[in-house]
Amino acid sequence: MHYENLIQPDNGQAATLIHLTDKRSFETWLAGQPDAVRTAVKAQKFEGSANDMAILPADKPGEWAVVAGVADSAAPGLWHLAKAADSLPEGTYRLADYDASEAMFGWMLGQYRYHEYLSEPKLSGPRILLVKEPARIHLAALQATATALVRDLVNRPAGDLGPNALEAEAKRIAKAHKAEVVVIAGEALETGYPLIHAVGKAAMREHAPRLIELEWGDPRHPRIAIVGKGITFDTGGLDIKPATGMRLMKKDMGGAAHALALAELIMAAHLPVRLHMIVAAAENSIAGNAMRPGDIIKSRKGMTVEVDNTDAEGRLVLADALTKAIEDKPELIVDFATLTGAARVALGPDLPAMFSNDDDTANGLLTASKTVADPVWRMPLWAPYVEMLDSDIADTSNSGGAFAGAVTAALFLQKFVPDEVPWVHLDTFAWRPTNKPGRPKGGEALGLRAVFGYLANKYPAR
Repeated sequence: MHYENLIQPDNGQAATLIHLTDKRSFETWLAGQPDAVRTAVKAQKFEGSANDMAILPADKPGEWAVVAGVADSAAPGLWHLAKAADSLPEGTYRLADYDASEAMFGWMLGQYRYHEYLSEPKLSGPRILLVKEPARIHLAALQATATALVRDLVNRPAGDLGPNALEAEAKRIAKAHKAEVVVIAGEALETGYPLIHAVGKAAMREHAPRLIELEWGDPRHPRIAIVGKGITFDTGGLDIKPATGMRLMKKDMGGAAHALALAELIMAAHLPVRLHMIVAAAENSIAGNAMRPGDIIKSRKGMTVEVDNTDAEGRLVLADALTKAIEDKPELIVDFATLTGAARVALGPDLPAMFSNDDDTANGLLTASKTVADPVWRMPLWAPYVEMLDSDIADTSNSGGAFAGAVTAALFLQKFVPDEVPWVHLDTFAWRPTNKPGRPKGGEALGLRAVFGYLANKYPAR
């Protein structure tokens, strides 16, 4: 879908009017309407509740208008128009007495559909919104496109999205933006990226693991690294997950989806950075050569890792990827990963757990997340818990046990990042378990716009 086509500059063209109200202001709004409108509203039992709508008569025969309820009509609302965009018929619309700039993103994503596998998809024509601030259309459309990319990749079944598909997506993005892609795959990983090789070797024949790198931008600009966990399916390995735990593991490449979408967003917005995107892609499968509990593997950094649990594989592939990112001397690293169930227990599905070794970076990201209404929540890199990762026979274990699982996973990753390099780790769910206007059940971008907002403030386009 071309999201930019869903918003057009308002040049006075014909359009159906949308009124916004809420429970608090509904009676005042209603009192100012003509008798015909009040009768229509009463007949439809509309009272201004959020996401409710009513059709209104207009002055001319054959024309009509709509009133839509929102949570707070006095406040900018990212999702104010998402329900309307989802439910209204094809056509062109204009808001009455409301600044549409904050609602453009929700209007676009209210029309998102994932119907790749439906034999008879329910397709409808576009709903076009007219706005008086056309300068903001392009950026809103870029962010809607990036969000949709995350959703599409996460929603796709693992049988159709293996490590090779993530490579193909990286190459598509690179071709569109004149970036460079380097891929190391299969057995070639064993010497340079042994942790990625160990995780992916059980699926080597059908879904060979790979390290995917994309580079873009002027080498003179500040170098930033975006790293994504790309476990395209996670059985848990020999520490196999139960059926309920495995059901959604097609989404275990959600970190890679965020990294790919953010990379494309950075390039499309022309941020003045030297971008280094790294995706560690593998399927954590089961075979006679699968990684075993108790195995000890030397990482790319040289640190030996005892595998306490084969289902703690995401941090292993990230460790080698982070090491590679550090070798190229970035001034900032951000990694995305669907890393731990513990983060979901602590914060639920909507809030990515954010860890950082740098307070200024963390505070800047938190500010950006509030500004763009894409929340993240900072969690502690609690140093005393590092001892939970101790191993008797290796430099570290890959799992800290049952307590503070999200924290110990982040502490494991921190072992591969020098203190002097600002680093952010986002443990994101990448999934929405329920339907909301503009946010359907399924794959979801969580933390993507927050990080982009932070980067756009730190490295403004010229």
